[in-house]
Amino acid sequence: MITTSPVKISKALLTNPPSNVKCPSYDRPKLKEGILHIGVGGFHRAHQALYIEEVLGAGFTDWAICGVGIMPQDAGMSQALNAQECLYTLVEKSGANSSARIVGALTSYIFGYENPEAVFKKMASPEIKIVMLTATEGGYCFDQGTGELDFNNAGIKHDLATPEKPHTIFGYLAEGLDRRRKAGIAPFTVLSCDNVQHNGQVARSTLLSFCKKRNPELATWVATNVSFPNCMVDRITPATTDAERELVRTTYNLEDASPVVAEPFRQWVIEDSFCNGRPPLEKFGVQFTADVTPYEKMKIRLLNATHSAMGYLGYLCGYRYIYQIAQAPEFTPYLKDLMNIEVTPLVPAVPGINLDDYKRSLMERFANETIKDQALRICMDGSSKMPKFILPSIAEQLEHGGPIRRLTLCVASWIRFLSAVDEQGKEIPIDDPQAARLTGAIKANPRNPRPLLAMTDIFGNLGQSDRFVKELEELLNLLYDKGAKETLAMVREGK
Repeated sequence: MITTSPVKISKALLTNPPSNVKCPSYDRPKLKEGILHIGVGGFHRAHQALYIEEVLGAGFTDWAICGVGIMPQDAGMSQALNAQECLYTLVEKSGANSSARIVGALTSYIFGYENPEAVFKKMASPEIKIVMLTATEGGYCFDQGTGELDFNNAGIKHDLATPEKPHTIFGYLAEGLDRRRKAGIAPFTVLSCDNVQHNGQVARSTLLSFCKKRNPELATWVATNVSFPNCMVDRITPATTDAERELVRTTYNLEDASPVVAEPFRQWVIEDSFCNGRPPLEKFGVQFTADVTPYEKMKIRLLNATHSAMGYLGYLCGYRYIYQIAQAPEFTPYLKDLMNIEVTPLVPAVPGINLDDYKRSLMERFANETIKDQALRICMDGSSKMPKFILPSIAEQLEHGGPIRRLTLCVASWIRFLSAVDEQGKEIPIDDPQAARLTGAIKANPRNPRPLLAMTDIFGNLGQSDRFVKELEELLNLLYDKGAKETLAMVREGK
């Protein structure tokens, strides 16, 4: 048992590292920052930053990361990381086994919300070869119905009117690329790492639309010179809470304001299309491919969709952690049937992947009780996740006359969740950029989904499907009349 006082994370720690914690093997002051990353949350630090850590450890020292936060809520991350010289602890957990390492790949952090000019200057630096994004699904500001950038979005309007202090990724990317264009500097690759199918294509089309409004010459230059590879990323990474900080303190004797705990599994598949060089990630387990589409679809339609199905319905059933839902005997057959019957027929063959093995591994990963992934984290930003994870499968099944009952139960559970009151009368916290709009639409009659279905930026044309609307209304009323557990049992039994 550890009895000495915890050691604060700092560069001094690297000169005398704890015996049970792996530390960077490279000379950190000699690194060069070749990557700028917008959206430094737990997932980036558990995934892309770890791959880059391994790249740096092998002697490829030009690819360190400059982290950037552009949202007001990034202030906490800025404070925590800068106080620790951008070092942090990454713990991998499975069962009784855990391991920890200090990650040093992130060598600086700029809080762009307060200092956008510093971000612009860094983006314009010739050393920056890649700008990576984990902007969340909602960060791309596009209309689900049309697939086009939403120029009515408040952030987009602000960035076009106030380019010197942007609020969205588009304002930052446009200004950074424009400065490089004007200076005759080669552009950087824009690498989206978000759970958006064809994320590179989405990043390209939305940025080009933004640039055309801002400066048509810039748009032409971006279209001709900038690369936007599609990629697929995967690693379950719960939000950091006091429990994770206490784990690092008691198990590894480290005082870390912002550690990350993740499952052992990780995957990164990228289309090999970079306009200004890239690190040799293939040496460290990253798979490069000419077409990431089948990998994206597999992950979004199976992992992300099943996560959403677990989150909303599981929360309504009284569960608070994903592992509890995955282990619950009433949920397991529902989740398996959702994947096997309603989603798998829509997923094309994936090179090198056995889908049956993949689905078995998903259930094992979801059930990993050492990863305290909260259901509420999965329930965040439903207005962005539903149109990407669940609704496309429903639309495809409707085209073929296929089954949609289990997927539709997920949608009904989300709408029931949006009532903001659970079956015991307790408040449900709704964390969604469109929370006011969503909850307002069902306030008059929570059982009526039609005002929500009229939101074509979320539902596309699904509100015009009599079959879907009928099933959705039926399941939503069952959730109110019978409760979540009985409704789940009825759907599981084919009723």
